[in-house]
Amino acid sequence: MTSSIMLAVPSDNPGGLAANISGHFGHCDLFTLINIQEGKVASVDTVNNVAHSAGGCLAPVNLLRDKGVGAIVVGGMGARPMQAFAEAGIAVYYADRNALQNVSAAADGFLAGKFPQMRPEQTCQGHEGGSCQHH
Repeated sequence: MTSSIMLAVPSDNPGGLAANISGHFGHCDLFTLINIQEGKVASVDTVNNVAHSAGGCLAPVNLLRDKGVGAIVVGGMGARPMQAFAEAGIAVYYADRNALQNVSAAADGFLAGKFPQMRPEQTCQGHEGGSCQHH
């Protein structure tokens, strides 16, 4: 891990470290942005998500890229946004959101190196059959 990185966590309103992690990154209320310096949380900010219809899941990718995000912790996502994150230089880490109490737990797990980088075969393959609930 680098000594400085901006971490994004999809969050429910009002965001921040105590907020619940959103179950669907593309439809989350907002993103909690955690500025990590020298292995510690230096600052926390939030940014509202963009309308999902305009650009689908690619719009949030562009938003986070423009905010200088270097990594995101998610409970899942589709192949298309994962590819867009890779192209934007944003590392995607997987964390079972049901095992995390809040955004603070996601930041702590990230700092402790507990989350694996998500692999393409772990992506959601679509909404058919209701099999994709947590991205």
